[in-house]
Amino acid sequence: MSNVVRLISCSKSDFEKMSPMELKESILKSEGRVVCGQHLLFASEGLVRGITNTEVMFSWGADMVLLNTMDIDHLENNKGLQGLTYQELKARCNRPIGVYLGCPKAGSEDGGKKALYRREGMVCTPAHVEKLVEWGVDFIVLGGNPGSGTSIKDIIECTRWVKEKYGDKLFVWSGKWEDGIKEKVLGDPLADYDAKEVIKQLIDAGADCINLPCPGSRASITVSDIRDLVTYVHSYKPGTLAMCFLNSSLEGADPDTVRLCALKMKETGADIHAIGDGGFAGCTCPENIFQLSVSLKGKPYTYFRMASVNK
Repeated sequence: MSNVVRLISCSKSDFEKMSPMELKESILKSEGRVVCGQHLLFASEGLVRGITNTEVMFSWGADMVLLNTMDIDHLENNKGLQGLTYQELKARCNRPIGVYLGCPKAGSEDGGKKALYRREGMVCTPAHVEKLVEWGVDFIVLGGNPGSGTSIKDIIECTRWVKEKYGDKLFVWSGKWEDGIKEKVLGDPLADYDAKEVIKQLIDAGADCINLPCPGSRASITVSDIRDLVTYVHSYKPGTLAMCFLNSSLEGADPDTVRLCALKMKETGADIHAIGDGGFAGCTCPENIFQLSVSLKGKPYTYFRMASVNK
């Protein structure tokens, strides 16, 4: 390994000089203590007037933030950015910020329902990925929001062409941790596919990080289910990361519940612990970000993350 600083000890001056693969290495060095928040952009300007939810989550202990439902074509549709561009938001936060891309075909709808947001704006297309590369995004997450109909095959195919074109220029997370009605999520014992074979195909396609559901937050998913898959991720191609995602609306529960989920997530061996945006005004409550951070890495590292924005 290089002299890259582990993510939980990084500050502005460290982040500024990191390449995508150095960011990946810094997460690996953090030994399962990295916290990622999620910011839903379409629905609201945010919890605090004049301050984005992304900034709020970083100030409460998040190490990374993922932007969900970002309309890449029409930035005015991203209420949660409060008029900022990606680069302007990054300059405010001085920490890694990624973008979530959906993998179904552009314009696809679910059962004829009117979409809550412009889905075409966040679909994984060559034009959108190229724009994100131009913006200098820290990472992209390939998946499918609930109701989008995204299949595992869609995610594998998107991962393959993105990594074939951009290689180490993009830090790519791929997998299926939600929308388990039409197709079961990775780790679900009722799935009609071999989860390890799917993970193998994702890694062979170039995925740098595999996305998995959080035990305790999704029905029937246990610690042993996810721990087995995380172990496979780490052993099939050493250096590949695993992300465990606490969502399914449980991110909007009380801090005590988040604490219990955090300990379950830690037991899986995952490198990144993400919490969803299903709270109020486009993110979970700040207290839950704080609890997740304290439960995973203790108060000293949490306070460091909260206070080191300009260091």
